[in-house]
Amino acid sequence: MKIIAFGGSPSKNSINKKLATYAASLFENAEVEVLDLNDFQMPLFTVDIEKEIGQHPLVKAFLEKISTADILVVSLAENNGNYSVAFKNIFDWCSRISGKIFQEKPMLLMATSPGARGGATVLEIAKNAFPRFGAIIIATFSLPSFNDNFDVEKRRISNVELDMKLREIVKNFYLEP
Repeated sequence: MKIIAFGGSPSKNSINKKLATYAASLFENAEVEVLDLNDFQMPLFTVDIEKEIGQHPLVKAFLEKISTADILVVSLAENNGNYSVAFKNIFDWCSRISGKIFQEKPMLLMATSPGARGGATVLEIAKNAFPRFGAIIIATFSLPSFNDNFDVEKRRISNVELDMKLREIVKNFYLEP
């Protein structure tokens, strides 16, 4: 089983990438590949740029990575109540090639933030939107107050209750037949 995981932020110290990496590591007998949005930096999407350069090769590379997955583990950053610009730009470029960006892959959809709401707004937006773009959302998880609930040195959730909740989600995660 192959898992593609990524955080929806280009930050070198992305807390969402850290959460996605940790969650993916909880799946037993899985090959995990963690994507870095910085590897998919493209010009800001506009139809004018698309007309000028066509389909950007990094878009195709991103979609190819998604195609290799059996499961997607995605943790979204919340910037002003919505997706980060970096993720939204990749999303917009991808949607020009395929309306089913997530290619009918089962997904663990998550978010975290330094605040007590744990990216709840962006998680709700994505939970409602992603199925229209080919995501089969099996479960969602929000980690509030990242700095208080995640041990960066140990690379794991430090809050026992929240860690147990995520472990239970992973344990009960299933693939669609």
